[in-house]
Parts: sequence; structure tokens; C-alpha cells
Amino acid sequence: MVIDGLAPVTGRIDGELHQHARGDPRVKVLRTLPGVGEFTALVMVAEIGDITRFGSARKLASWAGLTPTVRGSDLKVRHGNISKQGSAWLRWIMNQVAQTAKRSPEFAATYSSIAKRRGKKIATIAISRKLLTRAWHLLAELQAADASTPPRRP
Repeated sequence: MVIDGLAPVTGRIDGELHQHARGDPRVKVLRTLPGVGEFTALVMVAEIGDITRFGSARKLASWAGLTPTVRGSDLKVRHGNISKQGSAWLRWIMNQVAQTAKRSPEFAATYSSIAKRRGKKIATIAISRKLLTRAWHLLAELQAADASTPPRRP
């Protein structure tokens, strides 16, 4: 079969991804989030890139398209669906993480309260944004810790 012929190639690629993930401290810190595995963390790192590009977690969430659109005129303001601007891959992977994280103890209460008021889909997107916010804080702390330590000399 064709699938059996591809097994050595996929095995080699899996090994390379695992080796790359093991050497990256950003992957290690992102895996502390509920629902984030090795592959998920690698996709997040690849899509976000250098965390210093984003001045705040809100700017990262906006770049990822996980913030609501806002239309306003004078005194009327309407909040719409998420903007879907920016990285589709990051939005997709955060949605996958949220599917698992919404069952974890730290997000279950938040998910159920939002789901009762607004619906399950909106609650899942809210959990995605909360996870991305936490990811920004973790990566920013890691970046600050790396910047404060002087470079080692060989």
C-alpha cells in the first residue's frame, strides 16, 4: 500500500519535529498550558514568531483574529463576530487547543458560564483567546528571563 511506503518518511519527519521541539524552550513553556502538546506548541511558535512583535496579549489576539469586530458611529457601538484577520493557522490551532482545555478544571467554569449565556461556539472562541493570552504572558516572561541573563562565554 501507499501508506506503508510513506511510513519511513513520516517517521523521519516526526523524529525531526520531536528533536526540534526538545531543543526549544518556548515549546517547553507552552506545553504547560492545558491541551497543548508538542506539535501544537511548534505550530504556535512558528506562527507567533518573536513575541516582542506584540506589545500586549490583546495585540496578539487581535493579530490572530480572535477579537470581535467593532462597528461604531457616534453613540452606537456594535460588537460582531471575530474578525478572522491575521493568522488562520494560529486561529485553527488555538481552537483545537480550546476543545481540550474547556474540559480542564481551570477553564470548565468559564466555558460553561459563557456557553449558557452566548452559546458553545462563542464560549470555545473565548477559551481560545484566554489560552492565547496566557501563551503571550508565558512567552513574554521567558523572553524577559532570557534578556536579563547575561550571555555565556564558551
